[in-house]
Amino acid sequence: MPHTTPPAGRRDQQALLIVAGLADLAVTAAGTAAGAVRSLLRRSDAVELVKEAEADLEARGRLVLDRYGSVPPAHLELLAQRVLARRAAAGGDV
Repeated sequence: MPHTTPPAGRRDQQALLIVAGLADLAVTAAGTAAGAVRSLLRRSDAVELVKEAEADLEARGRLVLDRYGSVPPAHLELLAQRVLARRAAAGGDV
């Protein structure tokens, strides 16, 4: 079966439907988030929840910075250090 390109009108209609679907998804997600925020504001322990969320975000940020902030050592440098350590352990000439 040969592959045919849909007519321009069909592509425009498809793009419009996709954009409309994405917009509906965004509105639904925003409504759900707003409902969650409203329910959180009604809680009596909201201050504690905010403090816990802040501590959690701070810990996550620290992990990300630790993971990506330092440059890993060069691979060949690590291999050279291992060879030197093995030679020294074997009593070889360094």
